[in-house]
Amino acid sequence: MFNSTSCETPSRSTATDAGVAGAGVLLSFIITAGLSIILSSIIILYELLRKSGEAKIFRKLLLSFSDQQILTGIGIQSVGLAKMQSMVPYHFFIIWMLSLLSTATHLATLLALVNDFKRDWILRWLRQFLMFINLVLSCVFGIFVLQAVMKDLDQTLPIACVWQLPSHKAQSNAAISIAGTIAVIAGNVLVFVFGVWYLHSQTKRWLKIFQVVGLIILFASAAGATIRVILLSQAFGTPSVNLDGTGEREWSFGQLLPILLLLLPLVSAVEIYRG
Repeated sequence: MFNSTSCETPSRSTATDAGVAGAGVLLSFIITAGLSIILSSIIILYELLRKSGEAKIFRKLLLSFSDQQILTGIGIQSVGLAKMQSMVPYHFFIIWMLSLLSTATHLATLLALVNDFKRDWILRWLRQFLMFINLVLSCVFGIFVLQAVMKDLDQTLPIACVWQLPSHKAQSNAAISIAGTIAVIAGNVLVFVFGVWYLHSQTKRWLKIFQVVGLIILFASAAGATIRVILLSQAFGTPSVNLDGTGEREWSFGQLLPILLLLLPLVSAVEIYRG
């Protein structure tokens, strides 16, 4: 499967990929995640303080963000796996962090919109199926990242080389990265199990506590993924590999478009408000 990949001659640098780690792409994920968590918090607080009524506009707006997050997370991971014979660990890891950010924010929206999904069994099972696909892809990404750390893969080699290189002892300072990667994979599985249970649970006794505690945990997870992306990316921080040029910092049309698309849900919100 990986015969076409050259894994014997690492280069001194690798090409930038603004489509993966460009400033506009990263900001669109971060802004969407921030807005989703803020809206989820508003809806949950609204329901805690008021026993009747619904935050209709916020719910419709959050629902569009929720769909966008889960589908985008699946999409970027699929593209990353399709390009694994040419994509270096730096870009592969950023995609994984963005998918974790999408997962955390989608589950935050699930906490606020669970009753919307429970009303229709088709929507509920469709959401559960998408969550399962996202979990499988995220675990596959985690295994690739774990192998790259354990084998100390050169940052300029394609990520697919982790299955060709012989096993050897990782660097002494890699223990924290290995433990963190395993913890993230295990956390994804636990979060998926909780999400499925939450979708089907009929109990209301501890619902508000689950919502508040879950929102705090998911906010911390999203914040951690965001900080990791900002520190690691060329657009905002210091990359872990030598990159040719500064293409990921430049604001081209491809970087402006994801930012402009963030206006679409706001336009929908205005249309809902106006009737």
